[in-house]
Amino acid sequence: MSSRWISGLRSVALDVPDLARAETFYTEVWRLKVAARTADAIYLRGTGADHHLLALHAADTLAIRQVTLRARDEAALAAIAIAAVAAGGRVQQDLAPIVEPGGGTGLIVRDPDGRLFQVVHGDTRHEDNAEEPDRPIRLAHAVLNSHAVAASQAWIEQALGFTLADRTRIMAFLNCDRDHHTLALGDADNEALNHIAFVMPDVDAVMRGGGRMRDAGHAIEWGPGRHGPGNNAFNYFIGPFGEVIEYTAEVEQIDDSYRAGGPADWTWPPGRVDQWGISAPPSAALKAAQRSVFFIPT
Repeated sequence: MSSRWISGLRSVALDVPDLARAETFYTEVWRLKVAARTADAIYLRGTGADHHLLALHAADTLAIRQVTLRARDEAALAAIAIAAVAAGGRVQQDLAPIVEPGGGTGLIVRDPDGRLFQVVHGDTRHEDNAEEPDRPIRLAHAVLNSHAVAASQAWIEQALGFTLADRTRIMAFLNCDRDHHTLALGDADNEALNHIAFVMPDVDAVMRGGGRMRDAGHAIEWGPGRHGPGNNAFNYFIGPFGEVIEYTAEVEQIDDSYRAGGPADWTWPPGRVDQWGISAPPSAALKAAQRSVFFIPT
């Protein structure tokens, strides 16, 4: 089911209103490390090879700047520039060397509803990529709300080469490589950031992360549980500025033999919201936060 152009999700960039507070939270509580910094931004890595997973930029208000995907090769960048426009989007930044930390070559495309996707190739990789207990390894996925999921899905398929992995009543899960999904679209009346998911080494790390977050004053807003599509264990939280973040583990790995399911394939008995049947529904605070963080305007 692999995308011919995209190999995975590299990072997500956010604007935040307090960079020092963001650094303290994401290094001391969430357990990322600073990979680089500039005068007005910090770049945070996990234990994996990706240069950074989260880029945090100083700004007046919380917003999502872009989702960064990694291209399979440099030729894919030129192909995406053409395909994004043909699908109804536009090129926000032309193909060129990337000047921010991580480097490489890339471009930024904007879909018809204003979502920004940076696509990079040849960016810096870390060699000291050894798993450490209770530290995120890489990003699992980014979920974005959509007021018109079918149209948004079609654009991502045509412009970025993704394939539908599963469709539930409330979400479309989109695949580009072995992970069940790398992007997903949530049915909504808005185009907000729904959440960012970070892969932990195992389920114990997801659970210990829940305890650590609670100790720091961040309640588990949904979880612990195990999803249907993707089969991943989860705990969801609200970050220091209102962003929704997830610890996850055991994301299902799929190949071309996987057959996409529909809403009828993903239903639970009454009162259940996950496979295990132990999780309470998402909190009201989580649902509100999943509607509050929008892409920066043009």
